[in-house]
Amino acid sequence: MHFQEEFYHKFKFEESQVKDYFRSAKSSLEIAGKVDIPEVIFKFSYDALIKLGITLIAREGYKTRSTTGHHIKILEAMSRILKDEEIETVGNMMRRQRNMDLYNGGIIVTEKESREYLNFVRGVFRKV
Repeated sequence: MHFQEEFYHKFKFEESQVKDYFRSAKSSLEIAGKVDIPEVIFKFSYDALIKLGITLIAREGYKTRSTTGHHIKILEAMSRILKDEEIETVGNMMRRQRNMDLYNGGIIVTEKESREYLNFVRGVFRKV
């Protein structure tokens, strides 16, 4: 897989660093699964997905640059690494909702929607 220099740079991670990334992603997923507030479930599910993507990219020997559009690139890379286009599609739906919430005055995430996203992210974790 090709990693664009604009969004990534080659980096030699220690195995412990990659494990720490994964642990952080798993922690966010666990928090999402322990609460009953849809917005919190959604936020931590999205965070877990992005952190898992960062973990997978680190395993490939690259570090994600924090630049405009980097979440899109993380989702794209995850999708390619795991050979699952749905990750990019659903991940971008989540990203857009998150952006609407942050930058456009908020959104209402339903309980059903938040649970569907949580289950999707759990499925992505099972692939890793």
